[in-house]
Amino acid sequence: MDFPAWDPVLFDIPWLPIDVRWYGLMYVVGFVCAQWVFVRLARRGFFPVAPEAAPDLIFYCIFGVMLGGRIGYALFYDQSLLNPVRFVQVWTGGLAFHGGLAGVCVAIWLFCRKHEIGWARVADSAALAVCPGILAVRIANFINGELYGRETSPDTFGAMQFPTDPAALRLMHIPGGIAMRDRELCIQVACGKRDWADVADRLSATDDLGRPIDWQRVQEYLDWDAVRQATHLVPAESGSGEMVERLVVPYRHPSQLYEGLAEGLLLGIVLWIVYRLTRDRPLATGRYAAVFLLGYALARFSLEFVRKPDEQFLAGGSDGTVLFGMTMGQTLSVGMVLGAILILAWPRRRPADAAE
Repeated sequence: MDFPAWDPVLFDIPWLPIDVRWYGLMYVVGFVCAQWVFVRLARRGFFPVAPEAAPDLIFYCIFGVMLGGRIGYALFYDQSLLNPVRFVQVWTGGLAFHGGLAGVCVAIWLFCRKHEIGWARVADSAALAVCPGILAVRIANFINGELYGRETSPDTFGAMQFPTDPAALRLMHIPGGIAMRDRELCIQVACGKRDWADVADRLSATDDLGRPIDWQRVQEYLDWDAVRQATHLVPAESGSGEMVERLVVPYRHPSQLYEGLAEGLLLGIVLWIVYRLTRDRPLATGRYAAVFLLGYALARFSLEFVRKPDEQFLAGGSDGTVLFGMTMGQTLSVGMVLGAILILAWPRRRPADAAE
């Protein structure tokens, strides 16, 4: 399949120094969907607050997702972001799902303290509301050309070459240390989505170290069709000493789409079916949250085998594993399984005690 090369910026706001990006918009979509679900669950009495109070949880979750996701990314994936100056530079690095999950747990605890209610059914409501947001954000990851998968053969279903691949950026002579938007505009030109004349005056004059950038030289190599077909000689895998031709820009799994379909769409359908089947006689509190944790952990753990580990885990020839042969995503998913087990084993008060 061909990478669509959509512009990560949905549209510019000329009078403001900001862009409306698909990535940010998809978070908004996720929060709006979650609020709709919360209100519906509150009206049915499942979410134990008044319907008009249900949207308050979104306010808590926004801060939980953003702050927790950022802290999680800094702790698990890029420790340089622990520097307060770099931490607030939201255009560098990203958000980690598992950190965002921890942030939501804190948000639920604070919400429950304010409304003086138990945490388990609120966690169930959050589990039933989160999957549309996961699907939306994974689609944004795909549009950005980030978090793509490991190398695979061209005949693998869905396999594609990404112009954001380091090998592609090298062939297009797009320098490192430039602003993210500069790189995106160059890719847009290379893929035929924009004309050079339309973007030339929008490119930065210098890189992040203040060195001038020769954009005219870069322009000569912005040809995605030529880059994606470029080959080089590599030793044959048979070890015979022969040299064979290989594409410089490899085909990869579109793991962002795999994750969106598995963690967002499929898991969301499973949770919806469980809820519909038990709507008249709901499961014990916390059970829906446990189903979500187990389902997400299973999907993420499995898909980590085709998702390319982050670059920092590949330094020094590492295979990307961090603990007992597991990637960081798999390691954190094991933590989700432990969390689900704790929820299932959490002691419940007897009905008489609860009524009292």
